[in-house]
Amino acid sequence: MLKRLAVIAISLLFAASAWAEKNKLNVYIWSEYIDPQIVKQFEKQFDCKVTIDVYEDAESMLAKIQGGGASLYDLVVTPDHLVPAMLKLKLLAPLRHENIPNLKNLEGKFLGLPYDRGNQFTAAYQWGTVGIYLRKPKDKPIEPTWGLIFDAKQQPGSFVLIDSVRDLMGAALKYKSHSLNSIDPAQLKEARDLIVDAKRRCLGFEGSVGGKNKVLARAARAAIVYNGEAARGAADDSETLYLIPKEGSQIWLDNLVVLAKAPHRDLAEKFINFILDAKVGAQLSNFTQFATPNRAARLFIKPESLNNPAIYPPPEVMAKLEFLEDLGANTRLYDEIWTQIKAR
Repeated sequence: MLKRLAVIAISLLFAASAWAEKNKLNVYIWSEYIDPQIVKQFEKQFDCKVTIDVYEDAESMLAKIQGGGASLYDLVVTPDHLVPAMLKLKLLAPLRHENIPNLKNLEGKFLGLPYDRGNQFTAAYQWGTVGIYLRKPKDKPIEPTWGLIFDAKQQPGSFVLIDSVRDLMGAALKYKSHSLNSIDPAQLKEARDLIVDAKRRCLGFEGSVGGKNKVLARAARAAIVYNGEAARGAADDSETLYLIPKEGSQIWLDNLVVLAKAPHRDLAEKFINFILDAKVGAQLSNFTQFATPNRAARLFIKPESLNNPAIYPPPEVMAKLEFLEDLGANTRLYDEIWTQIKAR
């Protein structure tokens, strides 16, 4: 009798272990980039456990995936310009569209983009811009220019640089009226020198969330950040605002992707479909304060968000925005410059 009970107990233990392993989803995502309630809703609906790990810069994320994370994570939120590199490295699994019917909810302009025609590997998550989040000056109006960072005479006070090579180089290149995808050695050197000078005057490097928090805490007057962080910060402190510089800036689109070695591919695709639901998509953007690529979700977005130019820039600003591109072998130029910037 005791042996029989022991066998039953062991069988139940193995069954529970197998269920736990099958009903688990591991997600790798930017920090503060999903409503915890959405995660709880998904767990309840699909009787599973979701583990969220976060990163602060895209380059570190890719390095971790290459360094063994490919078999640890199921789902990753990745920036547009890294998709080609991840495809070349064979890190991504094709999306089975029959499992993701809510792909139809995405706006046409966020479907079939050059880095993934037919959306074979990606589904749009959120989009936004890069700009300057700062405390409003009390004595004069502020001019929206990258000169607030790269010109000592226009510096509004202490500031923080964003700890991301492409974002920061893009800002410096735009200030000098160059493309943020430039591979011209003279232009890159000019941008590098601007950043090195700014580094001598700044408080240091931070991720977007860290930069926003420093401005909110009055530890810095300004920071280069992503717009959603700034929009949330401005909602908490009306004495702060977000600027997209007049010289132009970056527009970006983050994507949901399933890793090629994902242990739980089926559940990962269910999560993508869940996020692309109209009401869940609106809940996501109402939380993050980033713009939604989900056409169906716009019906449920808060009106004040839809009318906020920090989240949805007007056409004249959109015309000055540029997407980052995969630079292929020329990425080494930026890596070398980043090493120089950090060493000086």
